[in-house]
Amino acid sequence: MANVNTIYERRIAEGELSEDAAQRSVLPEFERIREALLTAPKRGLFRRAPEPPKGLYLWGGVGRGKSMLMDLFVESLEDVPVRRVHFHAFMQEVHTALHKARSEGVEDAVKPVAKAITDSVKVLAFDEMQITDITDAMLVGRLFEMLFDAGVVVVTTSNRVPDELYKNGLNRQLFLPFIEMLKTRMVVHELASDTDYRQDRLSGSKVYFTPPDAAARDEIDAIWQDLTGGRSEVLELVVKGRRIELSRYNNGVARAEFYQLCGHMLGPGDYLAIADALRVLILEDIPRLSRQNFNEAKRFVTLIDALYEAKVRLIASAAAEPEMLYVEGEGTFEFERTASRLREMQSIDWGQPG
Repeated sequence: MANVNTIYERRIAEGELSEDAAQRSVLPEFERIREALLTAPKRGLFRRAPEPPKGLYLWGGVGRGKSMLMDLFVESLEDVPVRRVHFHAFMQEVHTALHKARSEGVEDAVKPVAKAITDSVKVLAFDEMQITDITDAMLVGRLFEMLFDAGVVVVTTSNRVPDELYKNGLNRQLFLPFIEMLKTRMVVHELASDTDYRQDRLSGSKVYFTPPDAAARDEIDAIWQDLTGGRSEVLELVVKGRRIELSRYNNGVARAEFYQLCGHMLGPGDYLAIADALRVLILEDIPRLSRQNFNEAKRFVTLIDALYEAKVRLIASAAAEPEMLYVEGEGTFEFERTASRLREMQSIDWGQPG
C-alpha cells in the first residue's frame, strides 16, 4: 500500500486534486503517524507495549481539504484497525452506549464504553470536531483520557483551534483540562490554504432554482454529486438535550427538504446549531409562504438568518423567486429582509472571507 504522499501525488496526476502547498505541509505529519503504527513492535509477554505516536489535530478554514487529507491517511493504513467517523455521530454512539450500560446497572458506564472502542480500533479519525453541548463537554475529557491511555491514536479535523473549542460554553472552566490534553497528546497543525475548494466548485454556478421541477432536481443532483461524490451519512446534532437529524450529510454539506427543517418545531438555537455544523446547505422544495403556513414561514426566516450570519452557502429550489415567495398575509413586510438575503446569498462570492 502506498504512503500518504504517494497517494496524494497520484491524485494530482489523475486530475482529482490540484497542487496545494498548505496541503503538502500536512503530509509529513500523517506519514509520521503511519510509519510509527506500521513499524511498531508487537507487544510481547515480557515487553511493554510501545508508546503510541502523538495524534494530529488538523484545523483551518472550511473547504481547505482537511477531510480529504484525512481520507488519504486512512486509505494508507493497510491492516491497522481504524475507524473514520464524523465527531457528532461518534458522540451520539457513545451516549447510546452509556445509556445501555447504565440501564444494565453498570456503576461506571464510561469504562466499558471506552474499552469497547479500544478493543476494536487502533486509530480514530474524526471529521469536524466541535463541542456545542454541555453533556459532550463534560464527557470527552474522561473518555479521551481512557482512549489515549489505551494507546489509541486520534486524528481529527476541526474548523477551530483547540483553545476555541466549546467557546463561551456553560461551565467551560471544567472543559479546559480536555483542551490541554489534546495539545499534549496531539500535534496541532493549521491548514492555512488560501483556497476554499467547495466555494470554487460553486463559483459561477446557479444556486437558486425555480420552479422545483425535474430539471431543477437534476441540476441539484449534479451539484450534490460534485460536492459529496454521492456519499452521505446521518448527522445528529444535540441542542439542549434534543436531537436534530440531518439524514443526508457529507463533509460539511447537507441536503434536506423544506419540511424536514421548517415543518417541525425547531427554534433559533436549533438553526444556529445547524448553521454551525454546515458549510453548504441544499434546501429543496420551498413552497409559497402565506398565512396558511405561517409557522413554517417564521421558521424559514429564522433558518435563513442563521445561515446568513454563519456565511453558509445555500443552494435551493423554490416555488418562486425570493421576492415572490411571501406575497400575502401577516409577515410580508418582515419577509422583505429574508428575500433580500436570499438574493444576496446567490452571488458568486457569497460566504467567502474578505
